Amino acid sequence: MTVAGTARERARKEITAEILAAARAQLRQVGPGELSLRAVARDVGMVSSAVYRYYASRDELLTALLIAAYDELGEAAEAADDAIEDRTDHLARWMATCKATREWAIEHPHDYALLYGSPVPGYAAPQDTVMPATRVIVRLVEIIIGAHRSGSASATTTPPTGAADPGAVVADAIAYIAERSQTDLEAFPELVMRTLMVWSTIFGTLSFELFGHLKGSVNDFEGYFEQTTLRLAGDLGLA
Repeated sequence: MTVAGTARERARKEITAEILAAARAQLRQVGPGELSLRAVARDVGMVSSAVYRYYASRDELLTALLIAAYDELGEAAEAADDAIEDRTDHLARWMATCKATREWAIEHPHDYALLYGSPVPGYAAPQDTVMPATRVIVRLVEIIIGAHRSGSASATTTPPTGAADPGAVVADAIAYIAERSQTDLEAFPELVMRTLMVWSTIFGTLSFELFGHLKGSVNDFEGYFEQTTLRLAGDLGLA
């Protein structure tokens, strides 16, 4: 690779980063539904036609923002888990991962709203967003399965009579997470089902907090989230 080629690539990366930063700033001002390439170009000091060389459409820019935010959230959650020195302390790993997820959401409310708020009219997230979007749940499943495989977790609650076979209900999730984590999950369909249920509860709790639905019901948002995730861990068999 030539020096000129390297310089061009470096310049492109820098401009791309500037465009994304301006787009994230615009999210804070107008929300994802009103994101405008023309306004982003103005904030970066470029003519609008130049921005299209980096992002061909608003939807492409939205996708880049989604991937960046999902990756930041995933990195924060994974780093918190990785920081637990005792890898056999699955409860500590679980709580650290959940705490980091909430901290990122609180620090980046507009990014969180892009990820888990109202869908943007006319926009459909492409397949490229799936891997970044599932980083947190993949890590949570790894923690829970690891606890049960090691024998440090108790058996989960038996589902009531008439409950469907979870293997059929969450077959796609089992296949995807098994491939991502290089873990055989065929023996744990009920655990995967329950961890997915917990995942939706965790993010539902966060959404209620960030979108104001806990006001008047909860006095201590951080404490409520901690106690919720602790009880959810108990539901999954963590001591």
